[in-house]
Amino acid sequence: MDQSTPSYQADALIAADIDAYLLQHQHKSLLRFITCGSVDDGKSTLIGRLLYDSKMIFEDQLAALEADSKRVGTQGQNIDFALLVDGLAAEREQGITIDVAYRFFATEKRKFIVADTPGHEQYTRNMVTGASTADLAVILIDARKGVLTQTRRHSYLAHLIGIKNIVLAVNKMDLIGYDQAKYDSIVADYASFAKSIGIESFVPMPISGFVGDNITTKSTNTPWYEGVPLIQHLETVELDVTSAAAKPFRLPVQWVNRPNLDFRGFAGLIASGSVRPGDAVRVLPSGKTSTVTRIVTLDGDLEMAAAGQSITLCFADEIDCSRGDVITGADAPVQVADQFEATIVWMADEALLPGRAYWLKLGTQTVTATIHAPKYQVNVNTLEHVAAKTLELNAIGVANVTTDRPIPFEPYAENRALGGFILIDKLNNATVGAGLLNFSLRRSQNVHWQALDVSRETHARLKNQRPSVLWFTGLSGAGKSTIANLVEKRLVRMNRHTFLLDGDNVRHGLNKDLGFTQADRVENIRRIGEVAKLMTDAGLIVLTAFISPFRAERQMVRDMMAPGEFIEIFVDTPLAEAEARDVKGLYKKARAGQLKNFTGIDSPYEPPTAAELRIDTTKMTPEEAADLIVETLIP
Repeated sequence: MDQSTPSYQADALIAADIDAYLLQHQHKSLLRFITCGSVDDGKSTLIGRLLYDSKMIFEDQLAALEADSKRVGTQGQNIDFALLVDGLAAEREQGITIDVAYRFFATEKRKFIVADTPGHEQYTRNMVTGASTADLAVILIDARKGVLTQTRRHSYLAHLIGIKNIVLAVNKMDLIGYDQAKYDSIVADYASFAKSIGIESFVPMPISGFVGDNITTKSTNTPWYEGVPLIQHLETVELDVTSAAAKPFRLPVQWVNRPNLDFRGFAGLIASGSVRPGDAVRVLPSGKTSTVTRIVTLDGDLEMAAAGQSITLCFADEIDCSRGDVITGADAPVQVADQFEATIVWMADEALLPGRAYWLKLGTQTVTATIHAPKYQVNVNTLEHVAAKTLELNAIGVANVTTDRPIPFEPYAENRALGGFILIDKLNNATVGAGLLNFSLRRSQNVHWQALDVSRETHARLKNQRPSVLWFTGLSGAGKSTIANLVEKRLVRMNRHTFLLDGDNVRHGLNKDLGFTQADRVENIRRIGEVAKLMTDAGLIVLTAFISPFRAERQMVRDMMAPGEFIEIFVDTPLAEAEARDVKGLYKKARAGQLKNFTGIDSPYEPPTAAELRIDTTKMTPEEAADLIVETLIP
C-alpha cells in the first residue's frame, strides 16, 4: 500500500495511538445528505457502492476500534460489495426502505449521515422527513428514463425546504453505453426545470452505482466528464456553517430548569445567533425583557454560546418564561402572530379538511391550528397553480393558517427552526402534514382583542346560573332535536336562561352557504362552536342539536369552552331504528342515491368514546330522556 495515502496514514495512526485517531475523527466536519429520486433509480446500490469503494468506517465500529485496534484496523477494508448491496436489497424487498433509512459513515476527511429515502410517490412524506435536516441532496436519475415526475417533485421539495447543494447523479450510465449525448440531454432537461423552480446551481455527474463509475475515482468509461467523483465532491463541498451564528439570537425554550429554590434557568438549543452574560434579552410572546447573568452547561458556565449549542440561561429578573416561548435579543425580536400564509405538504392518506383543528408543532411550541381552504395547489410537472378545495396525499399547496393564540415565529426562508412546522391529528397523534410559514397576515397585526369591563362571570351571576353547552350528537332521526327541545322547556320552567341551536334551523341562515361534504360539515360545526362560545360568554345555557359526525370537531368545540362547560350527550339510536323512523324521508332518498354524503349511509359517523351522558332511545321515551338530562347535568 502507498504509504502516502490517507488510508495508510489512518491505519498507522490507529495502530499507534487509537485515542489520537478517535480525537481526530471527532473533530471532522459532518455532512448530512439525502439520496432521492424515483423508484429503482439506484439509491440503495449507490449507498452500497459508497460504503464499499471508499472503505468507509461505520460509526458503530468506532467503539470497537477503541477496544481492539488490531481487530478493527482491518475492518471496513474487506467488505464484500455484493453482500452489502444484497443486504440493502433485502431491506427493500421487506418494505424497510419505505421509511427513511439512515447510514452513518466516515472518510478520512469528513463524517456523513445519509438519509436513504423511498422513491415511491405514496411515501413522499418520508423524503420530506429525510430532507428536513439535510445539507445536500443527491437526486438520482435512471439514464434510461430521464427526468420523471418524482424527480421533479423531490427537486421541488428539496429546494422548498432550503437545500442549496444539489447533485444530479445520472445513474446506470453503463446501461446506455456511457452515451455522452444522452447524458447531456438529461442534464439540459433537468437544468430547464431547475431554473424554473429557482434552483440557482447544481452539480451534474454521470455515474454507475453498480459498476462504480465516478463514485470514488474518475472513470475511464467517461473520459469526456471533467468533474470530480461523487465522494470527492461530498468531502469538499462547502457548508454554510457561519450563517446561523451570524443571525440574530434565537433560543426556543424547551423546559424551565429549576433543580432547587436558588436556581432558575431556561434551557434549549440555540437556533441562531450567539449570547453572552450581560446581553439584554426579550421573551416572546410576552415581550418581557431582562439581562443574561449566566450561561450554564453540564461542563460548566460559558462566556459565550452560539447556534447549535444546548444551554441554560439565567436572568437577572424574575420574569415569566415557559416551554414554547422564544428568547431573543432585546433589540431584535421575532414576529408574533396568529394568522399566516403557509406552504403545506400533505402527508396523510385522508385528505386535508379545511376548518378542522390540528395540532401545529413549531419548534418547542404546540398550538391548535385551523387550515383554511387552499389558495392553490402546485403541479410539480408544470409548476402551475391549480385551484383546489383540499389537499390529497403528497399534494403541495398554499393556504392560510390560524392558530388559537399568537405565537413567535420567523419566515422559514429566514429561520428553519422558527418557520417550519408539522401538523398532527388530534385524535390519533399521527403526523398528517408539514409546512413552511411564509409570512403573517396583515389582519393578524391589525385585529386586537378589546378588553371589556363586563365579564362573562358578571353575565353568569346576573342570570344566577353556570354557563354551559349541552351538545346533542347522534344520527339523523335519533331524536336530538326532540329531546333538546324538551330539555329547554324544562329549563325555562326552572327560570334558566337558554338558547337552542338546531342543525336545520342554523342552515337556513348562518350556514346556508354550506353543503354536506366533509369539509362543509367541519366548517358547519366550527361556526356553531364559535356561536355557542359567544353565548356562554353571555351567561347562557346553550343547547345544540347537530349530527356533528366527527370526533375531531366535537373535541374542537370542547377545547373552545372553559373546563366543565362542554357537556356531550350521545343520543344513541341504532342506524336501523333511525332509518325505520325516517321522519323526513332522508334515508329513503339516500338509499336511492338521491342524497349524497348522508351520515350513516355514504358518510361516516364517529360515535363518542367518552360522552358525559348516553341516551339509549330504544329504552326510554324522549320525555324520560329529558328528565334524566336535567336531573343529571343541571345543578
